Amino acid sequence: MQYGVTLLPTSFDSFRRHVRLAESVGFDYIGVADSQSLFRELFVSLAVAATETARVHLGPSVTNPLTRHPAVTASAIASLQELSGGRAFLGIGTGDSAILNLGLRPARLRALREYVAAVRAFLSGDSAEYLGREGHVRWSSAPVPIMLSAEGPRTLQLAGAIADRVMIHTGLTPDVLDDTVAHIRAGEADAGKSQPAAVWAFAKCNISDRRQDAIDEIKMALAASAHHAFRFTLAGKHVPEELHEAMMAIQGEYVPAEHEQMGDTRNAAISDELGVTDYLADRFAVAGAPQECRDKVRQIAQSGVDVLQITAISHDPANIIRRFGEEVIAQV
Repeated sequence: MQYGVTLLPTSFDSFRRHVRLAESVGFDYIGVADSQSLFRELFVSLAVAATETARVHLGPSVTNPLTRHPAVTASAIASLQELSGGRAFLGIGTGDSAILNLGLRPARLRALREYVAAVRAFLSGDSAEYLGREGHVRWSSAPVPIMLSAEGPRTLQLAGAIADRVMIHTGLTPDVLDDTVAHIRAGEADAGKSQPAAVWAFAKCNISDRRQDAIDEIKMALAASAHHAFRFTLAGKHVPEELHEAMMAIQGEYVPAEHEQMGDTRNAAISDELGVTDYLADRFAVAGAPQECRDKVRQIAQSGVDVLQITAISHDPANIIRRFGEEVIAQV
């Protein structure tokens, strides 16, 4: 299993330090969140990361079909591919904080499929029709691996059918992972694909000498996971019936303007108020003392995951990056 880290660029000085550190301690991938209303611009940040690193692969984790036309996305990721010497990947999802902070709704699956098809065509230098109009990116000629972020059964099957990689945000417990991978493989089989998609598991992460300290600092991230993974419906998402009401309450209570923000925010308080912090930490996080994190990572690897993509969101992101590299990657 390989390892990646998703960063939220809150300043370019710290971002430069974090990408250099991530490469030095053994991460294979660096993802950058696309949330224009909250963090620095995605592709500017990725260009900075490309110039600060030599080995790691780089890309959005993830962008969306609503705030960027597919020709704009194709041109941007092809530029990153050239700048980085072939180290780019393109992560796409239906949209979260980037669109919610603009008052938009997540993209539907049909729109996601059309968007991916247009991006692929543009990356190859071909013309393609998108939303009834023809476009092109004439100078691009090289494909870039496309990854779809997916949670629900239908999205997972679509991702298996059309993507090179699938970033799953369904949960990290063995039963959830097994079911998730099965949906991806079913989508591949229906599409007649011969090459299986790589499976990336997305995990909120924190390492501390005490498990409770690690979890306390990332409660806002746990709420973000529940808000994203359980939107639309709980059908097929393996949520115990006694927790359905709490998961639906998070949908109404979550504050997009405070997405992944540290401090005394509304999002940081939700899970404790609803009594679901431990459940969310077990399902969505690799958090705790180093040995607990190593045990969780080994469990994830046994479920057919190819890449574990963690987040480094805390008052000291460098601490998560360094400790995960030295105390988990190096030892697992």
